[in-house]
Amino acid sequence: EEMDEAVRNRRRMAQQMREALDQGQFSLNWQLQAAVDTGDITGYEVLLRWIQPDGTFISPADFIPLAEENGLILPIGEWVLREALTQLRRWDAAGLPPLTMAVNLSAVQFRHDDLPELVGRVLDEVGMPAERLELELTEGAAMDNPSVAITVMNELHARGVQLSIDDFGTGYSSLAYLKKFRVGKLKIDQSFVRDLTEDAEDRAIVDAVIRMAAALGLQTLAEGVETEGQLAFLRHQGCQAVQGFLFSRPLTAQAFAEFVLAQVAATSAAAPLSAYAL
Repeated sequence: EEMDEAVRNRRRMAQQMREALDQGQFSLNWQLQAAVDTGDITGYEVLLRWIQPDGTFISPADFIPLAEENGLILPIGEWVLREALTQLRRWDAAGLPPLTMAVNLSAVQFRHDDLPELVGRVLDEVGMPAERLELELTEGAAMDNPSVAITVMNELHARGVQLSIDDFGTGYSSLAYLKKFRVGKLKIDQSFVRDLTEDAEDRAIVDAVIRMAAALGLQTLAEGVETEGQLAFLRHQGCQAVQGFLFSRPLTAQAFAEFVLAQVAATSAAAPLSAYAL
């Protein structure tokens, strides 16, 4: 009976996802990324949100795996890419600085044959230059079939799209392949950042990732930074950028624009806005 109920719930959620896509229930939030040394905003990550008509928030951890299983992640992912790039164009028109926008790719999207063509088509339709877009893929997606991953990365790189490895350190990595991947950034998973100030092993792992990335000519960005102690350690080890609640919680498009414009105005007035303004 419990198994039957679980199956019914999954079918119900799958149907609700289809309706959510048709009815515009999905929305985007934005989490800023900041330079470790200065606190200046360097970019932002796009986060998908699903709020049902009755106000119920559905966690991405619940619906994304199901969307990957039933194939809905492909139309949802295309919607995210188009909507995010359209918002980026609006911000450009409003006078925001030309920041880089990071969008997550699921393993299913990354394995799809026409990914480079889709990305190029959406960029052309929206009218945004490829270098403003950064696509994030997990270690697992990259290492599932490394030879295919290299081909796809090369095609995206040739189009001018930036690439990064998300949640680095949580999956299987081959350093022999890592040096062949056309990525410019490693994102250190928050599971290693969370206990940086208390756990010597986490400090050793983060330090090793930063040093390895530097040796390979890659940038590093630490996720889930919430305390000044974590930030101080990352700064000392040479991590270039961070994101997390210490700087900002995920924001709506309007709130994000207001935050960025406030920082620009403060900088122009020779009174830099604190990185901890929120």
